Amino acid sequence: MVLSVLLGLVEGLTEFIPVSSTAHLRIVEALVGVSLADGYWKMFSIVIQLGAILCLPIYFREEIARFVASFLKAGRDGTGRATHPLTLTALAFVCTAVPALLLVKLIGKHLESLTVMGVSLVAGGVVMWVVDALYERGALRTRTDRMEAMGPGQALWIGLCQVLSAVFPGVSRSMATIAAGQTAGMTRASALEFSFFLSMPTMVAATGYDLFKSVWHAPANPLGAAGMTPHGWALLGIGFAVSFVVAYGVVAWFMSWVRRRGFVPFAVYRIAVGAAVLGWLAAGPH
Repeated sequence: MVLSVLLGLVEGLTEFIPVSSTAHLRIVEALVGVSLADGYWKMFSIVIQLGAILCLPIYFREEIARFVASFLKAGRDGTGRATHPLTLTALAFVCTAVPALLLVKLIGKHLESLTVMGVSLVAGGVVMWVVDALYERGALRTRTDRMEAMGPGQALWIGLCQVLSAVFPGVSRSMATIAAGQTAGMTRASALEFSFFLSMPTMVAATGYDLFKSVWHAPANPLGAAGMTPHGWALLGIGFAVSFVVAYGVVAWFMSWVRRRGFVPFAVYRIAVGAAVLGWLAAGPH
């Protein structure tokens, strides 16, 4: 039970801030000795990520309803649909999904590499620090302060940059999309909001693909659901609930934080954690 709560906490705390939940889960699993080849723990990771995903449509329910209503209204007169936030979210998603599918073998090769994650954490931290410093000094031209003012070029750029987080675990999906948004002329708050909206189809597709792959290749990579005990199901439920509640709180806190402060503390944290991981690996086999 302690392990399920711990992993649920780690997933909920790190999924939506720019520090890479994938890297943090992998690090914790390595530290506590969880076997990544075990079907149950693969399923557990998928389930707790679904818990985190679920908090977004609930937290942004009013914005989603407003966007859907305005999209339907825009469709009646044929104007405004091409640059609507929902259209741009779909565009960015496609720009991520297509390259990710083409690079699926490369993604699988890096997925569990602590070395790749350590390097990605450090490199992503440096990039985030530089971008946010340029933003703070006014070196980046800011012209978009809300999602409704975005253009297709910005969505295209953000979607392509998000591919980096798929290819190199540890980069962080939110780091890639936020930094890309800032370099594309978006304010911190608007880049973060778009990052949250883009994460909904992206994470649903990614976790859905992982779940399908696990079930489809059940003989070689069993999920272990058929032989689950009541205790096993209880642990899944606890991890799911903890991840959902913690992620919901983190989203609310992070939205408030970004409006008043920048991303430098997260960049410093990434660099410190990445350096610690690389140092740990250099100290000997694990």
